[in-house]
Order: sequence, then C-alpha cells, then structure tokens
Amino acid sequence: MFCYQCEQTAKGEGCTKIGVCGKQPDVAALQDLLLYSVKGLSQIALEGKKVGVKDEKIDRFACEAVFSTLTNVDFDPDRIVELIRQSVTLRDSLKKKVDAAGGWTDYTDGPAVFKPADSLAALVAQGEKIGIESRKDTNPDILSLQEILTYGIKGTAAYADHAAILGQTDDKVYSFIYEGLAATLDKNKSADELLGLVLKCGETNLRAMELLDAANTGTYGHPVPTAVPLGIKKGKAILVSGHDLKDLGEILKQTEGKGINVYTHGEMLPCHGYPNLKKYPHFYGHYGTAWQNQAKEFAEFPGAIIMTTNCIQKPKETYQGNIFTTGLVGWPGVKHIADKNFAPAIQKALELPGFASDTDKGTVMVGFARNAVMGVAGAVIDAVKNKNIRHFFLVAGCDGAKPGRNYYTEFVEKVPNDCVVLTLACGKFRFFDKKLGDIGGIPRLLDIGQCNDAYSAIQIAVALANAFNCGVNDLPLSMILSWYEQKAVAILLTLLYLGIKNIKLGPSLPAFVTPNVLNILVDKFNIAPISTPDADLKAILG
Repeated sequence: MFCYQCEQTAKGEGCTKIGVCGKQPDVAALQDLLLYSVKGLSQIALEGKKVGVKDEKIDRFACEAVFSTLTNVDFDPDRIVELIRQSVTLRDSLKKKVDAAGGWTDYTDGPAVFKPADSLAALVAQGEKIGIESRKDTNPDILSLQEILTYGIKGTAAYADHAAILGQTDDKVYSFIYEGLAATLDKNKSADELLGLVLKCGETNLRAMELLDAANTGTYGHPVPTAVPLGIKKGKAILVSGHDLKDLGEILKQTEGKGINVYTHGEMLPCHGYPNLKKYPHFYGHYGTAWQNQAKEFAEFPGAIIMTTNCIQKPKETYQGNIFTTGLVGWPGVKHIADKNFAPAIQKALELPGFASDTDKGTVMVGFARNAVMGVAGAVIDAVKNKNIRHFFLVAGCDGAKPGRNYYTEFVEKVPNDCVVLTLACGKFRFFDKKLGDIGGIPRLLDIGQCNDAYSAIQIAVALANAFNCGVNDLPLSMILSWYEQKAVAILLTLLYLGIKNIKLGPSLPAFVTPNVLNILVDKFNIAPISTPDADLKAILG
C-alpha cells in the first residue's frame, strides 16, 4: 500500500505497511479501486452533461463514494466492495443513456471500461495496480497537483453530502467533482491547468459549505451562544461523535422520554448551540475531547457510543460492542445502523450502567457562528477602532494524535490580552476550555463551530473587511491553521481561492506537496509553516 493523504502519514512520507489511522493494506487497495471506479463514472457523467443527461441518484452516489475514502470514515472491506460494484453498475447504466442521447462514450481503456473482479482477493490485486505508485513515472509536480486536487475533491464531496442529506444541492458542485476527478486522468494537463482546477476546487468547496450552512441553519436554526456542561449527570447515557446534525436530531427524538442523557463528543460540541437541538431537555453536555484521549474516553464511557461521519482509530474489542456506526462510517466488527433506527444503540444504553452520580467540571461556550457574531458587530468594530482589540487570530483546523500539536495550545495561551481568538473544528480541543476572559463584554475565545463552519468564519471576515472598507488581507486578522485530513485540504483551497494570504499551516506540511508546488503557494499566497508560538506571535504583532 501507499497512502499519504493525511498529516499523520508515517515518517511524514507515506504509509506503506499499515495506515497510522489503522487502515489495513487490503482496505487501502480497495479504497484506491473505489476512487478509480468513480473516476470512470465521472468521465461518463461529463459526457452525459454535454447531451443533457443527468441523474441525481448518481450525483449523490458519487459524493458518498468519494466521501467514504476519507481518512477515518470507512474501513469495512465488504462495504467498499459493494460501493465499487455499485459504481460500475451506475456507470454502465448511465453509458446507455448517454449513447441513446447521441453522446460519446467510446472509451477503450481506463476506469470508464474497468470491470471489477469476482473475488475480494482479486479486487485487492486490482486496487494495488492502480494506486499512486502506479503513477510514479509521472512528473512529481504534476502528480502533486493531481493529488492536491483529489484530496480537495474528497473534502468537497464530504460537505456536499452533508448538505444533500438535509436537502441542499447544487448541480454545479457535482459537475465540478466529475470534472476534477476526470482531469486527474488526463496526462496532457499542464501544471498551470491543474493549479487552476485546484483553485476551482476551492471555489466549489465554498459553495458546498454555503449549502451546508443553509441546510444546518434552515433545519435547526442559527446557533446562539450557549454554555455547555463538561461534567456528567447521573443516569443512562449515549455519546454521539462525528459531524452529522441529522443523526443527532434523530437520536434526540428517539431517546426522548427514555431516561437517557445524550452527550456530544468531538465536533458534535457546537450542536448545543442550535435552537432546534438544544430544545431537548435530555441533551445534556459534552464528554471528552477529540483525539488525544479518544480511546481512553470511549473505554470509560458507561453507555452506548454512536459514531457519525468518522470512525474511532483502531476500536478495541474491550469496548467495541458498545460502539455503533451510522451513515458512511464502517469498521469490521462494529455494528452499523443504516436505516437511522437507533433502537439497538438505545437498548445497549439502557443495558449499560450509565453514570452513578453527577460531576461538575464547569462549562464552555459555543454558538458564536456568523449570525451571533455579526449581531454584535457594532461592538466589535468599535473595540477595534478604540484600540481595545488589537488583533484577531483564527486558530482552527483538525486535531490529531501525532506530537507537535501542543503548539496550538501554547499559542492561544500566549496571545496577548488585547487580542481575540476565533476557533472552529476539532483542533480547538487543545484549548477550548481555556478561560481567556473578555474585552468589553466580547469573549476573547469565540467558538464558531465545526470544520464546515469555516463558511461562518469567512463571512465574519468579509463583513469586517466591508465595515473597515478594506480587503480581508488588510484586516488585523491572522490565520493559524492545523490540518489532518481532506476536509482541511478543501478548506485551505477555499481560502487560497479567496486570495487569503499569510496563512500559517502546521503541524507539518503535506507530504503530497512537492518543493516546486510549495514554492508556487509561497510566491502566490505567502503560505508558511508554523515555527514556535513566540516567534510567530512576534512576526505577526511586532
């Protein structure tokens, strides 16, 4: 196997024996084959659009299939095989429709005519032949841009899928996913053309995040500032981790009146700010962090655990019987709930002991998305003009288990008292419970939400720039970002599409970015790796 799509990749170069995430070589090969098959489907879908042939079912499937190849989503080989076969079936049915409409489908090789093998072992062998290593003779910079585009599309597909679940779609998003995936097969694409597609991916991802923002706020209301308990409450319990608001909403409905308290974990924390979720009295608080102590927290949790949109790394037999997955998430040996009927998890929660007594561990504040922040924009603007607020720092992104991420904790701790920290995504769990106080009633630590709420952060920055009659790059705003997987790649591409400069990225730079491609990003956007908190703060603030 060879995989270097995440920040934790072995030796900063690539996982070749087993994924640091726990991904086995057979699963890696099958994921490569699934992506390959969706590229063939994309080629036919693009030809279909030229003659007016579209299929919403195929659009949705393509996003789901690509999403399932993200880091820590689906590690179940049987389910991946099912997706591969479904991809080819849909491709061939679409090909007939395109042919009938007078479109061109006469591919003679590659994924557009790929036929999956009959056995699991043979499918794995097919996957091993078409992975990244099969393109090792490609110009390294071209390969780098192809992979940046691929990983950006993976992140975009994830956000588009989340939005579609709540009824928000845009054909332009699906069309670009097809265009981008097909472009990675075109050996004649130049570096400039691929770079253009990389930035177009950022543009498309902005639209996908806008759709998701509309889906979440339209369904559950705009988040409002909310204090969330970090302690525990006596009684039966269910823990919900991941990102999916609809799953959480269903769980809250189905547990109503059953004597079970529902807790969030990881990126579900911001859900406490949504009016139509926080209305449930048994939606109690937040348990644990995200990455650093996840296995320990899950092992100690005395209730059922439901994973939405991402999987725990290497679930242990000692507690995997308490874990359930839903949506696209899959891991061998862990029960999957496909129909949103959470009765098995509810029954498990009732069987387990739950918490024996109450424990008070204080609270954290959430709910500072764009609507809430812009509601006090006047006070923020006045504080800047009166020099009460000197600078804003967006310290945001992914968390991870590899050493080096304590930088972000130390950075936030050292931010001067006249500066405000905006944060989002799971990287905030390095410092989310820090008591930074306020500036004239404006909290110095503002939790904007999940990773997809980068859309909110962008809208806040644009609104401030408009208020000060300047560009976003001219604001007293610095972005200190951490990345781990492909949704973070998509968000970074969105920021680059918007022309945001001077981003500091860490804890390490992507292994799939060659020195020449990095030089392009440095020249165009002045992107730079993090160094030390003291040095970076001095460089920014002087």
